[in-house]
Amino acid sequence: MSTFVFRAVDLAGVKARGEVEGDSKQAVSDQLKARGLIVLDIADKHRSKEIELSFLKKVKLDDLTVFARQLATMISSGMSILRALYVLEEQSTSKFLKETIVAVRRDVEAGLSFSDSLERHPKVFNPLFIAMVRAGETGGMLEGSLARVADQMETDNALRKKIRSAMVYPTLVISFAIVVLVAMAAFVIPVFAEIFKSSGSELPAITQVSLGFSNLVTKAGYVLVIGGVAIVFSFRKWKGSSWGRPQWDRIRLRAPMKIGTVVQEVAVARWSRTLASLTAAGVPLLQSLEIVGKTAGNVVLENAMADVIASVKRGGTLSAPLAKTPIFPQMVTQMVAVGEETGALDAMLGRIADFYEERVDASVKALTSIMEPIMIIVIGGIVGFVVVSMYLPMFQVYEHIQ
Repeated sequence: MSTFVFRAVDLAGVKARGEVEGDSKQAVSDQLKARGLIVLDIADKHRSKEIELSFLKKVKLDDLTVFARQLATMISSGMSILRALYVLEEQSTSKFLKETIVAVRRDVEAGLSFSDSLERHPKVFNPLFIAMVRAGETGGMLEGSLARVADQMETDNALRKKIRSAMVYPTLVISFAIVVLVAMAAFVIPVFAEIFKSSGSELPAITQVSLGFSNLVTKAGYVLVIGGVAIVFSFRKWKGSSWGRPQWDRIRLRAPMKIGTVVQEVAVARWSRTLASLTAAGVPLLQSLEIVGKTAGNVVLENAMADVIASVKRGGTLSAPLAKTPIFPQMVTQMVAVGEETGALDAMLGRIADFYEERVDASVKALTSIMEPIMIIVIGGIVGFVVVSMYLPMFQVYEHIQ
């Protein structure tokens, strides 16, 4: 099946342009005529000969949030979707997002609904975005749904930034420790190695370890580089695989030093906020639960959603299967149960999200305060090991002289 571009007009004389997939020009012409369009021109879409790395094409969450917020504002002011898309297409600073808006606009011009047009770009618009837009189209409240999507993405982005900012300090400290260790192995230890060689005495075990590492850095440094790259690549492949991802998610939840607590609180906050946004937008509960499972970011929580969906289909409650999953604290299950009983589930989920977002902030600060002394101890231990390993043979030589 090929892609064709077309120009046409409808019975009222309004021009339309877009792209359609079909087996032939005749098949495309038949599709357009079935839509009530008079075909003016159909041509093969010429693909760009430039080499594009699809895995590098990504839209930032900030850009997508601005897109949703601006689109909601323009639609609420009475502007049509097509005109709003033309405006956003012109002012977008992200090349990939601009290309996506152009494609969406052409699909809308060709007769597709806005939500169906977005669904053709899963790399940019996730199931949450598409479901809320579709619910807004169905209920005639598209601008409200887009505003909720923007709020959701802003909250999610703020949560991510908190975690990233907490990781800046330990990352810098670990990087500095590695640089110091490599510098000492490349420039300091070789000087002592020449002294030890001339003495001819037997060296202690820790000194031999330091000298061995120094030889590896100075004579076969490429082995460390290749080994490091291989370890990172293997870890990323394992973490992204169907069998490695569940293991990694469980490891993160059980990690020490409050890391597991932060992971759990982030997962619960994201789950609560997403489900609250979907239910408030009018998305059916079963569909909302499926979307929450796909966008949870944790396999343990995703598996819990499968049990919840099965319970709801049997006529059961949300809270009963949630209580059986360790990732959900008892407070969450009790508040969800109250929300179901009172008919205010979305409001209760919003309160849960607010509470756990505040908890994440406090837990991240506590984690940072714990990691600071640990990082200092690690750096001191590395430097101390090298210093002791270099000076210990000299003390032994001095004792022999005595």
